[in-house]
Amino acid sequence: MTLYVENETQKILPFPVEETVSLVCGAVLEEENCPYEVQVNVVITDNDGIRELNREYRAVDRETDVLSFPNVDFSREGVFEIDEDNEADYFDPDTGELILGDIMISVDRVFSQAESFGHSVRREFAFLVAHSMLHLCGYDHMEDDERIVMERKQEEILTKLEITRE
Repeated sequence: MTLYVENETQKILPFPVEETVSLVCGAVLEEENCPYEVQVNVVITDNDGIRELNREYRAVDRETDVLSFPNVDFSREGVFEIDEDNEADYFDPDTGELILGDIMISVDRVFSQAESFGHSVRREFAFLVAHSMLHLCGYDHMEDDERIVMERKQEEILTKLEITRE
């Protein structure tokens, strides 16, 4: 797995960010039985940056905590069946890795939501990474049954990693 992690802000998170991203992404991919080596880009931005992205890509003019930009079109969530016709769009020609997509996280929301929910900043960050990784694996939460599946998966992954609500 190749992870590209970039912090566009001056804010420092009080835990090893790249290690946490790697743990959570790896756990999601293991849980989903991903048969490929993957690439994931994670960008840490602020409320202004994520609001701009939300407005540009989703036509929603407000800040949010995390945005996911999947690169793979899944026919079913978590089923990594890549059609040969799409291989050139989905795989890095140099490394052979599946380019899963991009995750954008608002560091401002990480801190404020951790405080609001009464858990650690690391737990909130890890939750957002897990949530977004599930989106990159084809999951959504527009319907109640989809939301329930995502919430269960997120909680199971973070519990296995012992990144729990303290």
